[in-house]
Amino acid sequence: MYPNPQDALPLPPRPDLEQYRTRAKELVAACRQGDPAMQRWVTRWIADLVRLQPDGSRLSPADVERPGQQLIHFVRERLRPNDATIAQAQFVIARAHGFDSWPKLVQYVEAAAQQDSAVATFERAADAIVAGDLATLELLLRAEPALVGARSSREHRSTLLHYASANGVESYRQRTPANIVAITERLLDAGAAIDAEADVYGGGATTLALVVTSSHPRAAGVQNALADLLLARGARLDAGIVRYCLMNGCPEAAAHLAGRGARVTATDAAGLGRLDLLRQAFEPPKSVSAADRGEMMAMAAWYGQRDAIRLLLKLGVDPALRRPEGGQTALHVAAYQGDAKLVELLIQHGAPLDLPDAQFGTPPLVWALHAWLKEDRPSAAPYIRILTALVAAGATVKPEWIADERLRAEPTLFAALLAAVRR
Repeated sequence: MYPNPQDALPLPPRPDLEQYRTRAKELVAACRQGDPAMQRWVTRWIADLVRLQPDGSRLSPADVERPGQQLIHFVRERLRPNDATIAQAQFVIARAHGFDSWPKLVQYVEAAAQQDSAVATFERAADAIVAGDLATLELLLRAEPALVGARSSREHRSTLLHYASANGVESYRQRTPANIVAITERLLDAGAAIDAEADVYGGGATTLALVVTSSHPRAAGVQNALADLLLARGARLDAGIVRYCLMNGCPEAAAHLAGRGARVTATDAAGLGRLDLLRQAFEPPKSVSAADRGEMMAMAAWYGQRDAIRLLLKLGVDPALRRPEGGQTALHVAAYQGDAKLVELLIQHGAPLDLPDAQFGTPPLVWALHAWLKEDRPSAAPYIRILTALVAAGATVKPEWIADERLRAEPTLFAALLAAVRR
């Protein structure tokens, strides 16, 4: 259900139900006036929420762009211009803040306004965790020991321990303070249920699973230390956790958990560069399906595991194989990642140059262009080298793909691209 818990909009510091009722009436009126008025209402409301946040000065337009687009889409789904109702608008507002319904939002706002309520206490504790305020958290836990087992009033129903992962909960609370290991240890000492599950990403998410797939503790350099603490306290290692790490851009955690005994599949081995396990996967009488082979190639390419790619090619894996989900080849991935050496290696082994992926219907050359020109990768050099190699090998180029002034600023490359268009 909309939204994902992590995309929920932040409430103002002192939410006012009467103001929310007024906003619901304004939303109904905007919808009846037509789509442009509705979009203006969404833009204005989100801007007001950002302005009212204590740390609002640190939020950029990009921080609210996705929630804004999601909200516009949801409003269009729920409120038809000719028969929009106040109740529907109130539901939209409640959902945008991560609550199941308008009554749940009302209940939360009323409880949060009472300084000593369970809701208000939980919110202060969650804020203390993400701010690294161990002293405040300590006071709250001593005053109310049952707090450590409480759950959020929001849809994700997370415990305080889940907030230590900086994952799955409200995005504006996804932060990893420098002392998060000490904070997590304090929560565990207070009796936090180590394998409690939050209702995020389909449900069943434990703190360990959230920690090792979160970019925030990774960026803070404490991801593996947090994982070790949780494992030392008895956290379970879920099946597939190494894959979850790799699919979420956390290869260090994947390798760390593999070293701690987590199961490693052949596809995981490709992403980790574990050549020993890759060889074992192909030993007779074992057989590896075409789908698994394509997955291995793509995973190895994603993490620049060139030796793994070389081994897979030596073992007879066809470089034309695609991932079952998304339909991209290793060449698509390598081109997108800016791995020029791997692109050249795959071209040498006959990887198809013009094979479209199943998701976007585009060849590797377009993936390279998109990464460089649309996602503004910091270095153009590897993409220039990749595009030059693809064109030299005979890749197709269409005029609409190269209508960008940044390509014209590279005369040698642009000349090669134009020549490919004309051939």
